[in-house]
Amino acid sequence: MSGKNRLNIFPTRMALTVMKTKLKGAVTGHSLLKKKSDALTIRFRKILANIVENKQLMGTTMRDASFSLAAAKYAAGEFSNSVIENVSNPTIAVKMTTENVAGVHLPTFEKISEGVVSNSQELTGLSKGGQQINKSRESHIKAVEALIALASLQTAFITLDEVIKITNRRVNAIEYVVKPKLENTISYIITELDESEREEFYRLKKVQGKKKKDLKAKEAQKEENSANKTIIEPASVQKVRSLIDDEPEDAELLYE
Repeated sequence: MSGKNRLNIFPTRMALTVMKTKLKGAVTGHSLLKKKSDALTIRFRKILANIVENKQLMGTTMRDASFSLAAAKYAAGEFSNSVIENVSNPTIAVKMTTENVAGVHLPTFEKISEGVVSNSQELTGLSKGGQQINKSRESHIKAVEALIALASLQTAFITLDEVIKITNRRVNAIEYVVKPKLENTISYIITELDESEREEFYRLKKVQGKKKKDLKAKEAQKEENSANKTIIEPASVQKVRSLIDDEPEDAELLYE
């Protein structure tokens, strides 16, 4: 097994336990990141659909606002300078909040207040074109609200896009790099441990066989020594010869 596809680690039981724990954590992390990526992707597609819808609505709203401004200018003449001079407080204020989606904080923009029109602004168009100016003001307020909603969606879209890319890179890294490396390391450790156990078993069998062989040799030597001892002992015993037996038999010659 190539060392590039596994971790450089000494194969022991403790290392095997550590690698199995890491692999379990990697599997759990991969599952969680996959679920997070799926949730973010669902929200991403929903935001994309809302962006398309709001952009189409935005075109209609901006067109109506432009036509109403043109009609107000046609009816009341040029009144832009008068409006700019009489503005003291913002008519619309925007507040940014965050929304938590699967651990990702998405910025959202909300219209929190609509200022009261000042008296000087109410007098604009009093002589002529007042109705057209009010219509233009209402159309532009709707356009600003649509812009706020679109800006919120666009910001969330960009944020989700970056987070989804990072999450998918992490998921792919765990699936195609971390998990295979840990699995190869575990397989390597198990193989080495099995080989060590086989070597130890073979060594013990050889030692046991050597002991049995030595024991048999000792028993054979002991039996041989015993046999030699039994053969030598009868030969060493000398028979005591009787003097009577040694005398020759005399012929019976007396008193014939």
